[in-house]
Amino acid sequence: MTQVLPVILCGGSGTRLWPLSRAGFPKQFLVLSNNDSQYSLFQQAIERIHSVANSEIALGTTLVVTNEEHRFLALDQLREMKNASKMLEAALLLEPSGRNTAPALTLAALYAQEHAAGTNSDPILVVTPADQTIQNAAAFTQALQQAIHIANDGAIAILGITPTAPETGYGYIKTKSSEVGKNSGQFTVERFVEKPDAPTAKQYLEEGGYFWNGGMFVLKASVWLAAIKEFRPDILEATEKAWKDKAQDANGDAQFIRPDKELFKAIPSESIDYAVIEKCPGSKYTVKMVELDAGWNDLGAWDAVWQVGKQDQEGNVTSGDTLLTNSKNSLVHASSRLVCAVGVENLIIIETADAVMVADRSKSQDVKNIVNQLEAQKREEKNLHRKVARPWGWYDSVDEGERFKVKRIQVKPGASLSLQMHHHRAEHWIVVKGVAEITNGDQVIMLTENQSTYIPQGQTHRLANPGKTPLEIIEVQSGSYLGEDDIVRFEDTYGRS
Repeated sequence: MTQVLPVILCGGSGTRLWPLSRAGFPKQFLVLSNNDSQYSLFQQAIERIHSVANSEIALGTTLVVTNEEHRFLALDQLREMKNASKMLEAALLLEPSGRNTAPALTLAALYAQEHAAGTNSDPILVVTPADQTIQNAAAFTQALQQAIHIANDGAIAILGITPTAPETGYGYIKTKSSEVGKNSGQFTVERFVEKPDAPTAKQYLEEGGYFWNGGMFVLKASVWLAAIKEFRPDILEATEKAWKDKAQDANGDAQFIRPDKELFKAIPSESIDYAVIEKCPGSKYTVKMVELDAGWNDLGAWDAVWQVGKQDQEGNVTSGDTLLTNSKNSLVHASSRLVCAVGVENLIIIETADAVMVADRSKSQDVKNIVNQLEAQKREEKNLHRKVARPWGWYDSVDEGERFKVKRIQVKPGASLSLQMHHHRAEHWIVVKGVAEITNGDQVIMLTENQSTYIPQGQTHRLANPGKTPLEIIEVQSGSYLGEDDIVRFEDTYGRS
């Protein structure tokens, strides 16, 4: 029985998909592909890898390498999947700062090595980004199973995407010319080439033997650790130091593993490709490629979302409350209100509660320039939506003005906010749904629908939901400063105090 550990690389901010994707809620956690699945891209990535299990392939713990900031987004979506399947076991390897994918995979390999036992002492790592889509799931499963068999023999396997156009946005995999035209679907990698210009990309397609590099790798943990030791020992050594001084804790059924924060900062930032994989052809580390022709897309920009979406007779892809007339080949997404388009063509229109973005479809890569401007102006719209996810639930800032702010807050069953205090604001809480347990100074009271309470400025307080259904309240803040950083936490279930 071949032991496989799924490794989901769940970093990145998806800036080209702003305003739906933001630093605090990046694209991998969004439901974007406009298909029948209600799973996010992250959940779809896990589901795809889990499809390879059969009588010869056993799946172990799913390893999610993600940012510390996004741990509860990942955890919530993992729990949704576990509730559906009852089978999913996962560990979250939390990066205190972004260091690209080579250190991320090294963390996963160190985990695999540390938890290996018996006959499964050297598991195979199936590595995939969390933000891709596949239209033909059966073809993907078949290709991945083939890659696992290759890795089981000690080689490095990579999935090469069958190119459909002279794309300049991807790196390419060059396979051996003598193998071009064979029908095995398996090739020896001759070299990797950088993102080409348009004439070069066209030449690649005409010549044949070139495939897109989708960043999906299959290899034994020991092979990765040996290869990175040979090609980038500095990355391995620094990652091992941070791993050795890791902290571990749990949140319910979830396992959080945190490499040492300061030591992690010292790790060189590099990708899997640049650090190791591109140096392997011609070395003792054989790289084999399995062709993947399965409707792959990395959703790198809004135009890609339009391409994989369900188009109507006029070529339009819509989501949410939309009305279109005399419009063609456009993507229109409405999050919070009715969005109408009249007589438009080849446009991207994305509406959220606090931002509207309109772009020519052919220029959708340039959305990153808007994000850069938002960052330069230190605008919050770069990082957070108006509705903000929190480990205990969410809040939506529905209105604000001078010296006041109004929030709608939902707290999950059994969850609670931190025991906290504010220096500059007071708060009024009105329960609109469910039951609230409220700590207000020395008092603990229970409130139900249509009941309210007042939290004076400087008073220690906590909001909790003791019930089995979501709790919703309306919070009215008043005071001289209403920023989110005016919170002093004394106790916190989620390790933020």
